[in-house]
Formats: sequence, structure tokens, C-alpha cells
Amino acid sequence: MIKVLVCYPMPPPGTVSHGRPLTVSCSFDNRNRKLDYHSIFRTMTTSLLSLAVSLGVSCTCVSDAFSLQLIKPQEEVICREDENFVDDKLPEEVTNEEIVEEAWQLVNDSYLATGRRTWSADTWLKKKGDISASSIQTRSRAHDIIRRMLASLGDPYTRFLTPAEFSKMARYDMTGIGINLREFPDDNGDIKLKVLGLILDGPAHSAGVRQGDELLSINGIDVKGKSSFEASSMLQGPSETFVNIVVKHGKCGPVESMKVQRQSVAKTPVFYQLRQANYGSGSVGYVRLKEFNALARKDLVIAMRKLQDMGASVFILDLRDNLGGLVQAGIEIAKLFLNKGDTVTYTVGRDANAVNNVIAETSPSFSAPIIVLVNKNTASASEIVASALHDNCRAILVGERTYGKGLIQSVFELHDGSGVVITVGKYVTPNHMDINGNGIEPDFQNIPAMDEASRYISKCHKPQQG
Repeated sequence: MIKVLVCYPMPPPGTVSHGRPLTVSCSFDNRNRKLDYHSIFRTMTTSLLSLAVSLGVSCTCVSDAFSLQLIKPQEEVICREDENFVDDKLPEEVTNEEIVEEAWQLVNDSYLATGRRTWSADTWLKKKGDISASSIQTRSRAHDIIRRMLASLGDPYTRFLTPAEFSKMARYDMTGIGINLREFPDDNGDIKLKVLGLILDGPAHSAGVRQGDELLSINGIDVKGKSSFEASSMLQGPSETFVNIVVKHGKCGPVESMKVQRQSVAKTPVFYQLRQANYGSGSVGYVRLKEFNALARKDLVIAMRKLQDMGASVFILDLRDNLGGLVQAGIEIAKLFLNKGDTVTYTVGRDANAVNNVIAETSPSFSAPIIVLVNKNTASASEIVASALHDNCRAILVGERTYGKGLIQSVFELHDGSGVVITVGKYVTPNHMDINGNGIEPDFQNIPAMDEASRYISKCHKPQQG
């Protein structure tokens, strides 16, 4: 079984002054290894905005794990349970040569060269020939070969993961109750959520939730049509408190209501206060966002509304030293300020013509003027938010040029439980600027007077869609 983890990497360890771990955003996608890898990549590209993970010396990864379920031809029955694909080989049955070839094939099918070194299929095929010239006696030797093979690409983000490293990634829980959710369309095309990733002996498992269960409601709220990110945020809450959920066991099983006790949960990344403007009349709502986690959007909305009630007519969104986190959280936050149809970001893979346009689907929740503070450590999801608000003429940027990290990664599990992290794409601003390696140049180094900021925004031209 191959697991695909879509990732949005942050600056590598040691490149920022605060010594924070590499942060990427990701979503797991278990696929039948016999599927065409191009199909996997296309699916991965459209779902790359799912969840997130933090990778460092210790990995805290947000995963969205699921197994592809193969359904036999319909028979004349009212309800038929799905049948999971069972892989034909156990980890110990896979040869060392097969593990190396599996890693080689994933790079061959998905890798996007974004650095100074170019990549060609012919050169990569020659490397396969060199590797296949001799037998590989041990599994550790196979892993060493994969490491060197990936290192030859010259991409610091494309790398090998030991089984222990990959296992840490797969065990992460962002709901607080020990489940991972995946979106599936029903027969009518509506979104439903299934539990396809479950921590054994975790709160949900102990309460009776099982792999494959469909989540129907959270605290009495129907989750039909909601994203896995939205539902995961709804499940979050203070440790030791309870959440009421309703699940349907399997495809045809009974519906059960259960009370689940939450475990540890992400801390709020939002700090806010009302300030008196030194550069104009009125009050300013100051909001500092430290990172993009599962609570970021919800807590930001609460802070903004409280500041509005207190009289704020202008907002400062401080993204300085925000290295990113959940890219989906960043996208959802950007949408709060954009008009319906505005582009949040573009994503591009190996096929430069296959561009995915991520847009705002609804009217903005907040329309007041915004000043976004950025610096050299503003990166990844923070750069998505900053560029989305700036390019759509919703905000001015103040401070320093941002870090410039806009790569998309996938993490694939190999058949022996190890994994490979592969750069497969990048994201681009609404003005079609490649963030990676470039960063975003601010409009001002210091906060300008409001009349000057207003004049600057009035001269802004929104990008053409597409």
C-alpha cells in the first residue's frame, strides 16, 4: 500500500534565527501501488490543500490517512460493504532491489526540479541502470542507495525517511480524539467524511469508533458538506473535555452516538489587542498570528469580531516570524478577506500547463482595510496569505522581503515501511509570481499614514483570473 503525503515545506532547520523545525503541510493518500503514478499525482495535486505537518528532529505531522477502497461490480443488494485492497506482499517479502526501484519510480513519475540543477528522464534512467548493475545484500544498504540517489537531485527537501520517521508522521492526530478524516463524495456528489486513520487505544477508538466509520455530526451539527479540515477544527477543544459525535459504522452498519474525551490539543496561535492609531483617527485592531494550526482560522475570526465590536476600523495582521504550518488554514484565512471568485493561490506541478486555481467561494467576512506585517522569517502559508491579500488589493505589506518558500512535497510510504519525500510542485501568487527562492517584496518598510495607504491600495490593479 502506498501512502501519499502532500507537503508544503518551510525553511530547513538552521536557516532561521529561532531554530524552529522544518514545517510542511500535508495530506496522506493511501493508494493501490498498482495504480498509475500519474493518476496519483493528479489526485494529489487537487487535494494538496488538505492538512499540514511539522517535520523536524521530532515530527509533528498532520495527516489525513486513508485506504483506497475497491468496490466490486454492483449486485442486486440494498447495501454492500466496501472491500479494502489487500497488498500482495508483506514488508519482509519485498526484496531490497524492489524497494530501491520503488523509490526510483516515484521520483521518475512525480519529481519537479525547482533548483539550479536540471532533471531529465534520460539521466534518471541511466541512474537506474547503474543501481541495477549489482545485487543489494541488506535492507540498510538499500536505504543508503536511496539516500544517495535522492541526494543526487540536489534538492534539500527530497529525501529518505526511515520506517521510524515515517511512523511518527502517520501517528499524528489533529482532531484531539485520535482520528483522521477523509472527504468522499456520496452518490449525489455531496461530501461525506470517513474515519480512515485511527489511533489504537486513542479516545475515539476506546469510545467505539472504527476504521471506515462515517462521521455524521459533531455536537449536534451535521458535518455533511464540510471539509475534513473544518470537521477536525470542530472536534478540537481543551484537553479532558468531551465532544459528542454520531457515526455510522461501515457502509451498512448502525448509527451510534458517543461521547469522546479529548486529549491534548493545539494552543491558540492568535494574540490581539485594540490600539490607538498614531497615524490617523480611530482605533486599530492588532492581531498577531504565530502559526497556522487547526485553531488559527476560528480564533482569528473571534479576535477580529471582538476588535470590531470594540471600535476597530483598521486591522494590522502581524505575520512576522510566522513560518507557516497548515497551508489549508492559511488558505481559509485568506478567503475571509477576499471577494467571491478571487484567486488565493495557484499550484503548479511537473506539467506546467496543469495549473490549479484556488479561489474564494463566498463573500468576504471582513472588509476593513488591512496592513500585513512581514519579515525575512515570514514563510510558506504566511506568504500565501500575504500575497493573496496584497495581489487582490485588500492589503498593503509592510516590513522586509519574505523568506521565499513555496514548494509542494509528497511523502510516499515504501513497502518496507520507510518513505521518500519528493518535491512535486510549487505554489504561485495571484499575480503569477513564483514565491520559491524569491519571497515577496513589501510595499513599505514602515507603517505609512492611513491616507497614504489608502491611496496606494486605490492604485492597485487586481490580477486577471486564470
